[in-house]
Amino acid sequence: MFRGNYPTRVDEKGRLKLPADFKRVMEEKQYGETFYITSRDGVDVEIHPMKEWEEIERKIAAIPNSNPAKKKLMNYINYYGQTVDMDTQGRVLLPQLLREKTSTLGDVLIFGMHTFLKVTNRENFVQMMDESPMTAEDEQALESFGL
Repeated sequence: MFRGNYPTRVDEKGRLKLPADFKRVMEEKQYGETFYITSRDGVDVEIHPMKEWEEIERKIAAIPNSNPAKKKLMNYINYYGQTVDMDTQGRVLLPQLLREKTSTLGDVLIFGMHTFLKVTNRENFVQMMDESPMTAEDEQALESFGL
């Protein structure tokens, strides 16, 4: 399971070096070195080990093609998406279109999101946290799930 936050950088060529803790999880889970990189919202980059992405594809395939939400999701994940391989130095190349839209060049944060990694612009994320702090209503909503 991917968890935690690792501040890092995306270099000028768009390469992101995956943190050692995340690489260790990939080895333990035998995920291999192929990933599907995409975005569902054009704000954050998602890096999915192919094994996990194929499970998402199975779920998407079960939704009728006429479903408007499926059509919208497919537009996002295909427009931004690419299959990439990790290089020998543990780096993945973020697609240029996705880097530009999500401002993920330079300082970024990599979050473990259980089955995938989320990459986001560090400055934008800190600003969002400042503008949208946890509220009593948020806490109450989470209590219903035992959190």
